[in-house]
Amino acid sequence: MRIRTRTRTGSPGPHRTRTRLACGLGATLLGAAAVLTAPGSAFGANLLANGDFETGGTAGWSCSGGLGSVVASPVHGGGKALAGAVSGANTAKCAQTVAVQPNTSYTLSAWVRGSYVYLGVTGGASTWTPSAGAYTKLSVTFTTGAAQTSAEVYLNGWYGQGTYYADDVSLDGPGGSADTVAPTAPGTPTSTGKTSSSVSLAWTASTDNVGVTGYDVYQGASKVATSATPGATVTGLNPNTAYTFTVRARDLAGNTSPASGPVTVTTDNGTVPAGFKQAAPYLYNGWGDPPNPTTVMNATGAKWFTMAFILSSGGCNPSWDGQRPLTGGVDQSTINAIRAAGGDIVPSIGGWQGNKLGPNCATPEALAGAYQKVIDAYGLKAVDVDIENTDEFENAVVQDRILGALKIVKQNNPGLRTILTFGTSTSGPTSWGNRLIEQAKAQNAGIDVFTIMPFDFGNASTDMYASTISATEGLKTKLKSTFGWDDATAYSHIGISGMNGLSDTGETTSIQNWTGIRDWANSHHIARLAFWSVNRDRGCAGGGLQENCSGIAQSDWQFTSITAGFTG
Repeated sequence: MRIRTRTRTGSPGPHRTRTRLACGLGATLLGAAAVLTAPGSAFGANLLANGDFETGGTAGWSCSGGLGSVVASPVHGGGKALAGAVSGANTAKCAQTVAVQPNTSYTLSAWVRGSYVYLGVTGGASTWTPSAGAYTKLSVTFTTGAAQTSAEVYLNGWYGQGTYYADDVSLDGPGGSADTVAPTAPGTPTSTGKTSSSVSLAWTASTDNVGVTGYDVYQGASKVATSATPGATVTGLNPNTAYTFTVRARDLAGNTSPASGPVTVTTDNGTVPAGFKQAAPYLYNGWGDPPNPTTVMNATGAKWFTMAFILSSGGCNPSWDGQRPLTGGVDQSTINAIRAAGGDIVPSIGGWQGNKLGPNCATPEALAGAYQKVIDAYGLKAVDVDIENTDEFENAVVQDRILGALKIVKQNNPGLRTILTFGTSTSGPTSWGNRLIEQAKAQNAGIDVFTIMPFDFGNASTDMYASTISATEGLKTKLKSTFGWDDATAYSHIGISGMNGLSDTGETTSIQNWTGIRDWANSHHIARLAFWSVNRDRGCAGGGLQENCSGIAQSDWQFTSITAGFTG
């Protein structure tokens, strides 16, 4: 979000003293509501679902306060691990309930890292480590009672002791009850849709004597998706590549079916269809003498606008600018007018400041639910998350939460286009930008467009054309190295969002600069071109940084007209 005071607020939460900590070291830690969950794969003895967290989420686990998330570093094995964001008032307890057999011995183990990490069985045995600077294995054995058919296992940290990490959590022993009948093999899957980075599959349901509890999709020996229903979307794939998938079913006792027949699907070629290219300058109803969108469209030929900003109206509830209603207000009237004139919009979620959804929604699932409210309100074709500042962009937990949420909404809304917008250096993504891209790959988030904001570099004499091209080429190089794409594919996943006229730091993007940037974007077939903002697309030479004009000499809507000539 631009032309706003960049304040940074907040303070650390309450911290428990060492005295309180010492009082609880030997206690068995109980609490946290149990969640009945199907056991995981029966290829080994592990009864836990998602014990390695390779699904990219906390499915199967219930984490108190929504403080559990999945991260790509540090990990013990594979590419994912659990992170418990302990606070001064919450131990970030993550628990899972599984079916067990009475009078039977089980071994619970986990690899953990952090200060004061606990592993145990609710109402039974537990163990802990006071300090593990590297991954350390915890293990505890227990025997179930004479009539016991379920057990809750848990991990947690301790008050104010910082984030703990856990990976490769295992419960070894026989599955619940005496059921040894495996489900029947699912029907051979069929492809129900695909993009350059995802494949949607459906199959005929399995049958089981006590009921199927879920399905696992495999690419070779690797589990790449899970589902409670006979259908799933696999994301994070490479363009124009053939993939072969099979499916297995699970039941409550941990029995796994034989594999289905294989299906081979080739992803799309990775370029964004011409109909989805976006020339979409920002339009903001919050200030800056918002123009009539129909007037601008008629004068320039513009069709798309990026509508800013979706924030939190309190908790995990989306609203325009954190205060205007999601529907029924001026923003909906603006969108209705744009669509009536033959155009469309993409909402920008986030921005530089304000009360944002990323930090307020506790889990990727909750954040995806907030995004879904916006998608459903307007039947959207695309969503843009403008991820900035220390509360979202420079925050690993929130970065991962946003990526997880976008992955979920993409799975739940076939054809939806997802966009990430973030700052950059003149040579390409910063370290936080690099991390965001790497995590998008690690989480298989399936992001369609990575849009950089090449301005506010801090030097009023910056050559904005040269710096924009240099930053975009740096982004292309990073996308190629991360995803294994060629030049054309990388360009087709890139967006540029500039700032017309004067920037916050006194740089000047001239009419000539922006025309050159538009022409370069067309010749390299990128996916998106935007600028901040249509409100400012009016001349006021020598007027300085303004909300309703560019600060330079120009005709009304001249930057919008240039942008409308972007075809990709």
